[in-house]
This record gives sequence, structure tokens and C-alpha cells, in this order.
Amino acid sequence: MKPVMSRASALLSVLLMVGLGFGQQPAAPSAGSSPAPQSPAAGSQDNSGQKNGDQASGTSQTKGTSNDRLFFALPNFLTLENAGQVPPLSVGQKFKVVARGSFDPVAFVWYGALSGISQAENSEPGYGQGAEGYGKRYGAAFADGTIENFMTGAIFPSLLHQDPRFFQESNGGFAHRAGYAVSRIFITRSDSGTHQFNFSEVVGSALSAAISTYSYHPHADRTVANTASVWGSLVGYDTITFVVKEFWPDIRRKLHKDKK
Repeated sequence: MKPVMSRASALLSVLLMVGLGFGQQPAAPSAGSSPAPQSPAAGSQDNSGQKNGDQASGTSQTKGTSNDRLFFALPNFLTLENAGQVPPLSVGQKFKVVARGSFDPVAFVWYGALSGISQAENSEPGYGQGAEGYGKRYGAAFADGTIENFMTGAIFPSLLHQDPRFFQESNGGFAHRAGYAVSRIFITRSDSGTHQFNFSEVVGSALSAAISTYSYHPHADRTVANTASVWGSLVGYDTITFVVKEFWPDIRRKLHKDKK
């Protein structure tokens, strides 16, 4: 398994667990108390709810993307909260938003941290140690992430007319929403709004694993078994990321409320 991706999954898992401590749902109102106002459903056309959601997450309904950041740092531009029916992204928009996230300044720091952990554990020894070893690990980590982002978020969605965005569920309990987030690995929207098998994620990540393993990773790691392991780590990382994306708006609102 590619250590950089497994470390990224571990870091996101820790962030999610910490964040969920802040984002628990409020207790049900006691008898006789006034019920809390209901938020609009995901498909609602309520303008005030849509406006509030847009302000919180930076969502632009006209562009169909977001300016949100997970934990106020990591790019989260392909996640929509309470989006309802939005127009599909054009091919140009898919490539533009993926490029914006892949080459965001925070991405350079993120891959630098992951490469440092990888070097400290001497993963993929063929890279060596010292500045040269770190540089190779950093370049490989950045290339791995960028290739996978474009494969699953732009190239395959454009070829197959699938929607690369994550549409937050927001309704239901923890188990329901977590299950929904995990299912997005295998189920996605088409550009026309129907549900389809997520070929963009499954096939795109597999091709990404094959390209990275057989092109610039150490020769000792260029095996079918390692490629399959890398594919599994990519899908696992994306699964955890979807779960984080599902609950991040709750955590963000809780943090803003506490701050006020």
C-alpha cells in the first residue's frame, strides 16, 4: 500500500473524529417547548435557506461549485450543501475546478507534510534518504494526488458525462448519513441528474494507480499486487474524504455558533 495515501487517510480520520465532537446534533426539545424551525430539504427551492447555505459554504449556484475548505484549509470546491437542482458542469468547468483544488497553495503544504511522514518511516526505500529522497517522495506524492484528482474529477466525468461533485445529504442520523457518504464511492449522479455506477471513481482511481506505480515509483514496487494495493488505498482515502465532507458543514456551523 502506498504509505502517503494511508497517512492521508489517517490524518483525515483524526480530523473527522475531533470535529464530530463539536458537531453533535442538538438534543430533542423538551415537552411544551416550541419546536425548532425546520431547515429546507436538499431539494427545496426556499431562497432564504439557499442563501444562508451559500454564505456559509461559499457555494455559487450559478457556477455550481464551492469556495469552501475542509477545516478551513483543505480545498473542498466540489462539495455542495443543500444544493437542490443545479445545472451540470461543463467539461471546462470540471477541469478548471479540479485544477484550482490540485494546485491550491494548501495542497503544496499538505503533500509536504505527508512526504515528511513517509520519509521518517522510510517507506518506499528505493527513494533513499536526505534531501534527494524527500524531494522524490514529495514529487511522487504530489503527482499521485494530482493524477487521481484529474482522473476521477475531470477526465472520466467528462468522458462518461458524470457529475464529480459531492452533494451533501444533511438529513437523517449519523449512520444514515455516513452510509450515504460511503455509498458515493459506487453511486454518483450523471450530468442529466440520474443515478449511475461511479465508473469515474472506481475506474479512474484504478488507472491512476497503474500510471503512478509503473511510471515514476521505485522499480521494486512495480508489481500487480502493489498496484492493486495502491488502488485500494486511493479508494479508501476517497471514502474517508466523502464522510468528512458530509459532516463538515455541521462541524463548521457548530464552530461558528460557539465563536459567536
